[in-house]
Amino acid sequence: MARLDVIMPQMGESIAEGTLSKWLKKVGDTVKRDEPIFEISTDKVDAEIPAPGAGVLAEVLVEEGKTVAVQTVVARIETDATAASAAPPPSREAPAPAASAGAREGVGEAGPAPAARRAESEPALARPAPPGPAAATPSATTVRHDGDESMEERLRRKSTPLVRRMAAEHDVDLASVQGTGLAGRVTKQDLLDFLERPQPAPATRAAAAAPDGVKVIPGPQSEPWEGDRVEPWSRIRKLTADHMVMSRRVSAHVHSVIDVDYTRVAQVRAARKAEYAERGVNLTYMAFIAKAVADNLRKHAVLNASVMGEATIYRNEINLGIAVALEWGLIVPVIRRADELSLIGVARAINDLAERARAKKLSPDEVQRGTFTITNPGVFGTLVGLPILNQPQSAILAVGGIEKRPAVVTGADGADAIAIRTKGMLALSFDHRIVDGADADRFLADVRTTLTDFPDGAG
Repeated sequence: MARLDVIMPQMGESIAEGTLSKWLKKVGDTVKRDEPIFEISTDKVDAEIPAPGAGVLAEVLVEEGKTVAVQTVVARIETDATAASAAPPPSREAPAPAASAGAREGVGEAGPAPAARRAESEPALARPAPPGPAAATPSATTVRHDGDESMEERLRRKSTPLVRRMAAEHDVDLASVQGTGLAGRVTKQDLLDFLERPQPAPATRAAAAAPDGVKVIPGPQSEPWEGDRVEPWSRIRKLTADHMVMSRRVSAHVHSVIDVDYTRVAQVRAARKAEYAERGVNLTYMAFIAKAVADNLRKHAVLNASVMGEATIYRNEINLGIAVALEWGLIVPVIRRADELSLIGVARAINDLAERARAKKLSPDEVQRGTFTITNPGVFGTLVGLPILNQPQSAILAVGGIEKRPAVVTGADGADAIAIRTKGMLALSFDHRIVDGADADRFLADVRTTLTDFPDGAG
């Protein structure tokens, strides 16, 4: 008789925990290897987690809605179906074996990574040891990827980047917050508990009625009237709200809008759409726009950059995030090294990522390390949108609705005429701390030129 542990996976480099949002199987159900067994929700991705092996679900150790640390055993599968069917139900009083004080933190925090992920770069930290004397702090010029802080560095800081951002938003000195995490680390839940303590100003009825785990954004609070329906925020809605408020406060948002003639793109699309469809790819305007953006980011590097303190990180990779609207929120899967892809490669990647995002089939790596984001409110008929930056990126492009309009065109003889053209607007939001208006406008102009004169060989 053998039992197989089902663990909470690490859904991204900087993710220390995950929320088990829904069980897709119940105790006693037969499961197949790689069959979805439960759903997980983090601030990076919602995903279905497959069973590590075939058998019968014998124990469920973590209930729906609970947030636990990565590597926590959430269930056990009995590989002997006969023995599993006779297994008693799990004790509700038995804690998950791998749970720790860190399990109280909110989703999206950085924390100790599994030993397997750290083994290659930090073998000495594969098993956390009690913190000793602090090592020398890396110099300001050292380039580290998001989530690459060692565990010792995190412990010395006594918090994660997410907690420090939240503390900055609320003007909280972390030294005044009692930490319950590993080695006294201040967790997200510690900070939320601190913020929920009575403040000098009396709480309003709406604030008092906020659902558990939802942080009330400071400001005037509404009260429900008779007949109103009050719906608590989902986890993805709460995380989106927190991220958007933080982004507005962190970056100096400026916007530029440009009008684009897509007539040439429409011609190329009409000529190639059937050919691409035969190869299983839906050729959309978004593919052309993403290709044009990727091809121009290399020479406008500040639009593919991030702020690091009082320095700018110019990213070597061009990784395009494509915002996908879901029924339950918004997610931004990433096309890695998009500048190295052909038009059909970009189109295929967009189709694939969007379909799997809606089916909750994305892997953690596919929503990480984006360097520039494109969002498409125009698909709903919007003329133009002015989006908020997807931190820590320096720019985001919004695609407006594309339609036929009358326009003035100049013929080969220099005479002007009114003609029907396929037109639409592009709006760029950028961080004015590092991107000047001239930089943004030159980038937009080059993207427009690429689309207006889209090359024949860009397939």
